[in-house]
Amino acid sequence: MAQVLDQVKTLFADAERKMQKAVDATTQEFHSLRTGRASIMLVETVSVDYYNTKTQLKSLASLTTPDARTILIQPWDASSLEAIEKAILASRLGLTPNNDGNVIRIQMPPLTDERRQELNKVVRKIAEEGRISIRNIRHEANDAVKKLERAHTIGEDVSKGTQKKIQDVTDKYIRLVDDALAKKEREIIEV
Repeated sequence: MAQVLDQVKTLFADAERKMQKAVDATTQEFHSLRTGRASIMLVETVSVDYYNTKTQLKSLASLTTPDARTILIQPWDASSLEAIEKAILASRLGLTPNNDGNVIRIQMPPLTDERRQELNKVVRKIAEEGRISIRNIRHEANDAVKKLERAHTIGEDVSKGTQKKIQDVTDKYIRLVDDALAKKEREIIEV
């Protein structure tokens, strides 16, 4: 019986770990959206073709924000400036890098009301995708618990209790997505 309970605990812990990853992925997507405020998170994961190897920008350069509207990229290898500039232009960020031969500066344009509305729709869509991902994880975990119950490995009371715990943790992670969404919407409005 102890082995069965360990199996249920492992199933529950695995579902919770996957839900945390879904929240992390959602918040990471929020960080990659351009809201008019400079943030190194916008560009740090841009993939640069550096000597025929795809490398994240944060591994190639020092990234800073000297003011609220500027991102400063100072590569450790000056020969990578052109590759970094190309990667930023090719990314879906819609940013225009300014290469002065030593560093790359990116000026964040102010948001228009129309762009704010578009961004609001995009962040809501990202949040809904995060919620759906969490619900799918719940569904998989509940199916695994029901399968154990049908195989008479666990009793109905353990099955129902575990499903309730899975629902509670699902609600917790959906709240985290909703909190991240509210924070991002405030950021879009305040810029």
